[in-house]
Amino acid sequence: MEPLLGSASAPRCCSFSTVKSWLPILSWLPNYNLRWLQMDVLAGLTVGMTVVPQALAYADVAGLPVQFGLYSAFMGGFIYMFLGTSKDVTLGPTAIMSLLCFSVVGGEPHRAVLLSLLCGIIQATMGLLRLGFLLDFISYPVIKGFTCAAAVTIGFGQVKNILGLHGVPTEFVLEVYYTFAKIPEARVGDVVLGLLCLTFLITLTLMKMTLPSDDAPTFTRVARKLIWAVATMRNALVVVGATVVSFSWEAFGHHVFTITGETAQGLPPFKPPPTSDTTANGTNVTFGEIVEDFGGGLAVIPFMGLLESIAIAKAFGSQNGYRIVANQELLAIGLTNIMGSFVSAYPVTGSFGRTAVNSQTGVCTPAGGIITSSIVLLSLAFLMPAFCYIPKASLAAVIICAVAPMADYTVVKKMWRIYKLDLLPFGVTFLVCFWEVQYGIIAGVAMSGALLLYNTARPKIKILDHDTLVLELRSGVSFPATEYLSHFIHTMALQGSPPRSVVLDCHHVSVIDYTVVTELADLLRQFKAQGVRLVFARLEPSVLKVLLAADLEGLRHKDSVEEALQDSENLHSD
Repeated sequence: MEPLLGSASAPRCCSFSTVKSWLPILSWLPNYNLRWLQMDVLAGLTVGMTVVPQALAYADVAGLPVQFGLYSAFMGGFIYMFLGTSKDVTLGPTAIMSLLCFSVVGGEPHRAVLLSLLCGIIQATMGLLRLGFLLDFISYPVIKGFTCAAAVTIGFGQVKNILGLHGVPTEFVLEVYYTFAKIPEARVGDVVLGLLCLTFLITLTLMKMTLPSDDAPTFTRVARKLIWAVATMRNALVVVGATVVSFSWEAFGHHVFTITGETAQGLPPFKPPPTSDTTANGTNVTFGEIVEDFGGGLAVIPFMGLLESIAIAKAFGSQNGYRIVANQELLAIGLTNIMGSFVSAYPVTGSFGRTAVNSQTGVCTPAGGIITSSIVLLSLAFLMPAFCYIPKASLAAVIICAVAPMADYTVVKKMWRIYKLDLLPFGVTFLVCFWEVQYGIIAGVAMSGALLLYNTARPKIKILDHDTLVLELRSGVSFPATEYLSHFIHTMALQGSPPRSVVLDCHHVSVIDYTVVTELADLLRQFKAQGVRLVFARLEPSVLKVLLAADLEGLRHKDSVEEALQDSENLHSD
């Protein structure tokens, strides 16, 4: 019976391993303990105090009523606990996704919710089909160009709220013009409150960055923890304080500040997202027409959401000593957006700031997200009446301080020093994003692709000039490079007087295709007709096997450049 038991247990083990790969919660839940629970609760509470004011603020960036920020902030905690592979990542609304959402749906809630569903389907499908490698085609210069432009766009977009201005267009160029043109209309209350909030946030941020080390005296360590706690919850403190001030003035009938205004109360209904829309004049817009209106944004938003979240997960996984599974992350984010659309959420992704808070607080498992999500749900259930008194200037201050670190212009100096051509996709993305965000990303990816194709079509060739010409291919050769390589060899060797033999050093060539082989056969015939030789040196075994299989007439191969030179010189001596 032993062989039978052994053969039965193997499939069970394999089956459980497969289930664990799809449900990562099974890898840590059996070992869950009281200490982990304590740390997860602490981290969840801390992140919860951060996410509520940020979600309210980011909804404004997306052009949506503030409650939609909270609608988008709780589903991720529940879904990611089961499907996520990072203990640190928190999913929810972010500045970048909010900006992208606004650029596609223009602040229309129904379309934002439908966008979440479609993005989730695309992301989950990519995860199921293991298509995470497609994200590798979005280069770092494109990402940095986009984030820098987003920081400028989002940050300046909040200046009008700091000044209490109304009637400012959302298109960036017009927004800049009208913001400065309307400065005389600025409201004193909003300006004072906004500047006070900014000062408070910047001060606490700087204090957090200059905290003493852990090996300081006991009193200093206690003060350090207190300052860290206050600085971590600075957004919540600012919004709560500003709301109290605003409510006090409103209670006495003084409308000193521009406030959020009436918001929907209670939890969002659980219902399928709308698949059609109705315009202001009563015209019905079909699902197909809505998708057509989304245009390129329907490709850009899922990719950027995945890219942002996976980059964050990899960074904190490396920092804390664990590995993430990229395709599983795609599935987790996709399902979060799908289920989020049933509670009126707009597209979400991983948040770097909140993930950092989560990690620094000592979270042990993704279960901390349950606590964070619970705080958001409690806020929706009981605090919505108070949110209508939140001054827009305080939310603007929160957003400006959140996006300021994204404007990392030191990267320009690094690109210039390392590889100057990377400035092309960076600059194209940065500039076009001020016109249309999604087109900026598409243009940057296209430019990166063009550079990649150019390098493929124009391989580096090192020339060593002896009696026989030695050409060393410094990279692989594929069909786009065929014409260039043939023309280069023909010009250097056969158009001279007299024609010269060539040693082609192929040490760096690992793969060739049919087009290359065909062109090499033609070159061998031309060399033979001119009475000179084309000798191959240091071919990889796999490449040599392909050339031999092609049965090329006149093919000569040597194991070293020296032997190849000797072979070509023998022809001349003959």
